[in-house]
Amino acid sequence: MTIYYKKGEQDQRPWGEWETIDVGDKYIVKRITVHPNSKLSLQKHEHRNEHWIITEGEAIVTLNAETKIVKENEHVFIPVQTIHRVENKGPNNLTFIEIQTGDILDEKDIIRLEDIYNRI
Repeated sequence: MTIYYKKGEQDQRPWGEWETIDVGDKYIVKRITVHPNSKLSLQKHEHRNEHWIITEGEAIVTLNAETKIVKENEHVFIPVQTIHRVENKGPNNLTFIEIQTGDILDEKDIIRLEDIYNRI
């Protein structure tokens, strides 16, 4: 298991921010905030699964060819290789807890397929 994050680590992104709130031998837990009218890149991961639990707001989630609304207290599972994105069309911040699991837990394990911030 290779983990590249530290508890308490934070980062600002064009769409919002994230903070690492826990790190274990086989997982990372982050709090992610997506600002109103923002979205993450359409992406996939080679080495990790993700679980998202929406804690504030309403998410528009893309999983492969399906798009659905995920509300507070609802959960999404994103298996390895699944194309995915989260978007916040609401007037307030969207916050969710992301749990990453896998053999390599690294920010470099992002394959961007589409990005409105030109980070491909």
